[in-house]
Amino acid sequence: MTPYPPAQRQDIVEDIHGHRVADPYRWLEDAGSDATKEWLAAQDALFHKVADDLPGRTALRRRLGELLGAGSAGSPVWRGGRSFFTRRAADQEHAVLYTVDADGSERVLIDPMALDAAGTTTLDAWQPDKEGRRLAYKVSTGGDEESLLHVMDVRTGERVEGPIDRSRYSSVAWLPGGDAYYYVRRLPARDVPEGEEQYHRRVYLHRVGTEPDTDDVLIFGAGMDKTNYYGVGVSRDGRWLTISSSQGTAPRNDLWIADLSASPAEAPELRVVQEGVDAGTGLHVGRDGRAYIFTDRDAPRSRLCVTDPADPSPGTWRDLVPQDPEAVLTDFAILDDLERPVLLAGWTRHAISEITVHDLESGERLGSVPTPGLGSIGGIIERPEGGHEAWFGYTDNVTPSSVMRYDARTGETTLWASAPGTVEVPEVETRQVAYTSRDGTEVRMLVASRPGLSGPRPAILYGYGGFNISLTPSYSASILAWVEAGGVYAIANLRGGSEEGEEWHRAGMRERKQNVFDDFHAAAEKLIEDGLTTPSQLAISGGSNGGLLVGAALTQRPELYRAVVCSAPLLDMARYERFGLGQTWNDEYGTADDPEEFGWLIGYSPYHHVHAGTAYPAVLFTTFGSDTRVDPLHARKLCAALQHATASDAPVLLRNEAEVGHAARSVSRSADLMADTLTFMAAQTGLGLPGPEAG
Repeated sequence: MTPYPPAQRQDIVEDIHGHRVADPYRWLEDAGSDATKEWLAAQDALFHKVADDLPGRTALRRRLGELLGAGSAGSPVWRGGRSFFTRRAADQEHAVLYTVDADGSERVLIDPMALDAAGTTTLDAWQPDKEGRRLAYKVSTGGDEESLLHVMDVRTGERVEGPIDRSRYSSVAWLPGGDAYYYVRRLPARDVPEGEEQYHRRVYLHRVGTEPDTDDVLIFGAGMDKTNYYGVGVSRDGRWLTISSSQGTAPRNDLWIADLSASPAEAPELRVVQEGVDAGTGLHVGRDGRAYIFTDRDAPRSRLCVTDPADPSPGTWRDLVPQDPEAVLTDFAILDDLERPVLLAGWTRHAISEITVHDLESGERLGSVPTPGLGSIGGIIERPEGGHEAWFGYTDNVTPSSVMRYDARTGETTLWASAPGTVEVPEVETRQVAYTSRDGTEVRMLVASRPGLSGPRPAILYGYGGFNISLTPSYSASILAWVEAGGVYAIANLRGGSEEGEEWHRAGMRERKQNVFDDFHAAAEKLIEDGLTTPSQLAISGGSNGGLLVGAALTQRPELYRAVVCSAPLLDMARYERFGLGQTWNDEYGTADDPEEFGWLIGYSPYHHVHAGTAYPAVLFTTFGSDTRVDPLHARKLCAALQHATASDAPVLLRNEAEVGHAARSVSRSADLMADTLTFMAAQTGLGLPGPEAG
């Protein structure tokens, strides 16, 4: 192994709540310094020297391109006789937003590549008005996720207004007529303390064509917590406004409702639905005038209630679909153009999706919606004006994202839109495996491999374990390529996610975060115990919060893993709140300002648990230059620490990519990233990739 680039070790040791905390690579926090730039350039040269010539990369990159060529199809949103949906064909870098007019003609509304031929512009979100005449949409450039808000005339395709900046994570709630909407916008940087530019959101009423900086009406948010996120909604008839507020990513929210027929849109009289309660609750007023309450209050697997929107206080809620003891309620839709109107309820049962049918008035279960297989279902879509049809996205390990249509009159599910590309998918066998974690908790994982293979194989174990996010089956070019080459791919449904409801989430957050790491180690041990792999053949992979997961895994159990891909990670938990969106996550992790909570953080913070002379696994950090969520400094610091400390010949590398951010990216950039990470793991675990003649 070539010597690592030199990295100065600073003698920085701080006393934090009685803990002596060393930070020898603090200088790498400054991305703009000459020293950091020089170090990054050297790391880039080292990465390419090691990675570019790894065997099988060229053929693997080609195969990934073929598998990604399946494309995707998104569920339709219906407004005023028009449908709006996204689709990505085999030759497209990004999904394109289309509309189909009432006469059946299809048109492109937004093609990110037409906005930016370099492929660095992404369509972040879109929301048609209630009549389907105007479209609010948000775009970002270079991966910064800053979401500039625009409005388009759907008929002509012309831009009506925009860009409105500071609209990141803003929901848009149109008033009837399409001339005004409620939305969320950050205060300008000049009006907030230095370093808090990503916080301080407010809810505004905006009238199309007016100047947002001077004419918008402040509706909500003044004087509230700087990390609050807000959601806004307006009922289809325009009568009811709802505003929700959550502190950062906390799994709870406050909720208010206003009757816009009794108070003006500029000054809605908001009534409390829920405030200061440790639960997540949403409210939707249906066409029948009832308020549908989706909540995990007193129901960690969630329930659906009904009440009168004029008095939606919790004492008035009546269970329509009560909590299920095993499945987690995820979604619902109302189909009322029937002799007996029904409600569709979406669930995940141990990470596998299903839909049930219920009587709309009583909630009585009447049956289930046929689904294509054991996979994942996207949002269930109804027509705003009512009807007997519903649409939902579907995917599984071998099925690219497609859209199904359910007809409640016939009880049949049919394919509405398939992914447009034609691709030959390898035969894959997927099974769900239950195993026992350190404290006796039963955890599940999905294990995919080629049928008929036996004996220990090179394997990848993937996990996330946080923020109430569920890992469910989905079409993945990287999984298919790895399995096709003869490897095993396992996805662990760790605590911290939502696979088993809010209690499962909370069992993996704050002072219980170690449970997530223990669940992951136990998953690795189960794969080894079952003869599927060995420590010398086992790679682990995770990104963002999953990057924290694999960072903790490699520092806690270095002997258990051969290779690690750690992408856009959080790793310095003593200082994570100072960078990116860190302060919005302290309900999930805890805050370093509190002595007890700092004790949780420093107890597992990967950067602070690197010990010289330890034989660490091979590690590949992947970072993205425009990442405004998780600052790449985390990966830089741990990379330097591991390069200094490891007693192993296994490489520790950093792959840094400019002009992309934390999430969305073009297909070709995704394929390049997958090719680099999979080739790295294959070389370390001994997986033989197809030769250059393959394809």
